[in-house]
Amino acid sequence: MISDDHPLQKLFLEMVGRHYAHEIGIRDAELVGYVAHLLAEFCDAEQLFKVRNEAGKPLTDVGEMLVESNPVFGPAPSFDRERQVRKHIGDYTLFFTGMFPESINHLRLRRNRLESFIDWVKAGKESYYIVSKFDCFEYTKVAPLFERLSDHFEQCVYGLNCVKNELQEMQHPIVRRADELLM
Repeated sequence: MISDDHPLQKLFLEMVGRHYAHEIGIRDAELVGYVAHLLAEFCDAEQLFKVRNEAGKPLTDVGEMLVESNPVFGPAPSFDRERQVRKHIGDYTLFFTGMFPESINHLRLRRNRLESFIDWVKAGKESYYIVSKFDCFEYTKVAPLFERLSDHFEQCVYGLNCVKNELQEMQHPIVRRADELLM
């Protein structure tokens, strides 16, 4: 877990907050905090690939994750497992469609993957929507956040793409050199 005072968390919180407010008009502190925390957490590959099948193999295919999340016709042993996997599907699809949209088509071209038939945006929106319907007991307070993530999924993707572009600019040698000269 990345703490709230970690420099990476602070960087992502500032960037997501600024881009979401200016580019897409989202000034929802809870939603911005969630997305910033997601970026920081997914810097650790273990977090990005934390959903595993019954054999312990990390799932990287969204189609396989959807099958894994099914408590009626799939292997999910409970509705809590469904919620856990659906939350991850929302996070995973938001992250990749926002930060690495070019990689999605590459992944789809690989054979023998269920996700070649999956619309990532639809899967992410639907997954967050399903998570939002878990609105009892310990999930009561966070359910509305997932409803907003579902409702604004495309805007969140666009805002993350703006964050990605800024991060790329920050890495460009000319931008770095100009910053050094200004200081």
